[in-house]
Amino acid sequence: MKRNLLAALVLCAAFLPGAAIAQQAPSITQTIAGTRLDFGATGEVTRVPDVAVISAGVVSRSSTASAALSDAADRMARVLSALKRAGVEDRDVQTSNVSLNPEYRYPENQAPQLVGYTATNTVTVRFRDIRNAGKILDALVAQGANQINGPNLTIDKPEEALDEARAKAVAIGRSRAELYARSLGMHVVRLVSVTESGGYAVPPPMPVMMEARMAAAPATKIEPGEQKVQVSLSMTFELQ
Repeated sequence: MKRNLLAALVLCAAFLPGAAIAQQAPSITQTIAGTRLDFGATGEVTRVPDVAVISAGVVSRSSTASAALSDAADRMARVLSALKRAGVEDRDVQTSNVSLNPEYRYPENQAPQLVGYTATNTVTVRFRDIRNAGKILDALVAQGANQINGPNLTIDKPEEALDEARAKAVAIGRSRAELYARSLGMHVVRLVSVTESGGYAVPPPMPVMMEARMAAAPATKIEPGEQKVQVSLSMTFELQ
């Protein structure tokens, strides 16, 4: 019995190394006979943003919590109706914050005194027609919105711009490799590897928050300008 058990253990041990090797991920290695050249290359293109994301909200204050919440809800209902009349689709409007906070007065040498409540109701709105976004914001203020934050300008479908940036990055990398090779009295044999380390749209400066105070203020304008789209590559070449 002991002899059979020992034989089984030996047989299992003989198969274990092969099984372990089979489970290991295959590694790809390339031998470079010449000089290895590593560097990074970045391709960049510009596009006009076609989407503006803006936060619009209402802030209500009252002596009771229920009154503050009710007033905020009424104002937000008018804001949402204005967005619908302006043609903004339901999928482009999302509630981002609903809050209720007590307000206190702090008399000297006395306990804090509750004086009322502040209710906030905020939605995030995606405008696909940037040129008309300012007019819509003015309409929202007229309907009760008294807090606006944004805009965050983005590109709705950046894939084409990213592919163009990728092609530019590759072209820049090949040209740079040729430059290094000529400077060293060598020539480029081949591209050994290329890795994309990131593709992204460079954001514009951070916008500031605005609090609407007068509906009769000058008309709001949002200028889309241009946005940079970048792709960075890490490239390895063989020189001889």
